[in-house]
Amino acid sequence: MARREPQEPMPGRYPVTFGEVDLLRDLDRPSGWVISKDGVPQSYVDLDDPTYLDFEYVRLMADVIDLLDGGPLDVAHIGGCACTLPRYVAATRPGSRQIVAEPDGALVQLVRDQLRLKSVPRLKVRILDGRAATAGLHDASADLLVLDAFSGATMPLDLATREYMGDVARVLRPAGTLLVNIADGKGLVFARRVLATVGTTFRHVALLAEPGVLRGRRFGNLIVAASRTELPLDGMVRTAAGGLTQARCVHGDDLSKFVAGAPPLNDGDPVVIPVPPPAVFG
Repeated sequence: MARREPQEPMPGRYPVTFGEVDLLRDLDRPSGWVISKDGVPQSYVDLDDPTYLDFEYVRLMADVIDLLDGGPLDVAHIGGCACTLPRYVAATRPGSRQIVAEPDGALVQLVRDQLRLKSVPRLKVRILDGRAATAGLHDASADLLVLDAFSGATMPLDLATREYMGDVARVLRPAGTLLVNIADGKGLVFARRVLATVGTTFRHVALLAEPGVLRGRRFGNLIVAASRTELPLDGMVRTAAGGLTQARCVHGDDLSKFVAGAPPLNDGDPVVIPVPPPAVFG
């Protein structure tokens, strides 16, 4: 039987469960594609090279993953979109078993139809929100949990609370690692509270971000890494400083000063979630 060639994606605007998204071709990379919603880029994938990571914050998360013990990983991803990191893990850690939770079923179907999601080995996608998906995962079933869930440009608050972090800890193995993508701007009030929340459950916590974002000079992404056992801090500091993004890794006393007594988040707390200024994606 002749091998069927993969279908070429069709750029355009597509209806999904929660609105519409734009599927855009990267003019600099023929196999690169971006999913954008309301003008906010949500995911970038290179269909021919899943190890190419265009978004800087995704590269920071991948750098941490590369420092974890070698071999296949059991990974839970809360937030999927085009499944950039699941593709990366499948390519760099063959044999890994991965579960992705994505509440937008029509978006998942779009990615299956247009962006070759079925080609990613040992990947299961569940059409569930983050809390429901995590509650359905077995105890001590994951080496890594990646929390990268956004509604537009904001993180769902129910995925940033102490109650949810307790469920994440239940799912992770004793030496498992949590990676969280936060977006914040001036003052970094929300980021500090998320860090305080993570720190109530995980003893070892570090923060990765570009210096300008860390100083609150501009809105951007910050990556939290956490575990109940020691993190590979030496490698994290080295790769952050030596990467293309020139990020910083904040940990220990410096991180304690950064958090500076910010209160943890609990279910039901009134919180203003940071929204990027229009110029960020304009």
